[in-house]
Amino acid sequence: MQVTTNYGDVNAAATIVFMAQSEMAQSETASSPLAEALARVGDRWTLLVVEALLPGPRRFNDLLDQVPGIAANILSDRLKRLERDGLLVARPYSERPPRAAYQLTAEGQELAGALRLLAHWGAGHADPAQAPRHPACGTPIEPRWYCPTCDHLVDHEPNHAEVHFV
Repeated sequence: MQVTTNYGDVNAAATIVFMAQSEMAQSETASSPLAEALARVGDRWTLLVVEALLPGPRRFNDLLDQVPGIAANILSDRLKRLERDGLLVARPYSERPPRAAYQLTAEGQELAGALRLLAHWGAGHADPAQAPRHPACGTPIEPRWYCPTCDHLVDHEPNHAEVHFV
């Protein structure tokens, strides 16, 4: 999409073109459930912030300490985005200066399962000693697809490749 302006301001035209491209990209991201999830939490830092919040509320500086390598401006941006998307709430604990503790909503807590799956996948491609383990026996834990209606594992069914995400 090309947009021209009578003001001769190249930056304004570029900004309008970029905004139009962003809107088109956002409409394309909703084409599948995975694309929707990635649009909301698929960048480098967001899931690490969510992981740091899983045990409970954290303050900004606590999150900076728990997510190694994240810059304060990036953390601030991710917290605002997660709050806007309804995945966390900011609860003020000081008015002067304004400060908040951040806590996952129920929808944000639902990401714990996805984080476990990603951690399992990561452990399989990194150091096997860091794989999540069953506390009772020490065996590495393996994720499985399960149907709660049928009370049945579906990992090894012949039509497993035909599972559809809705």
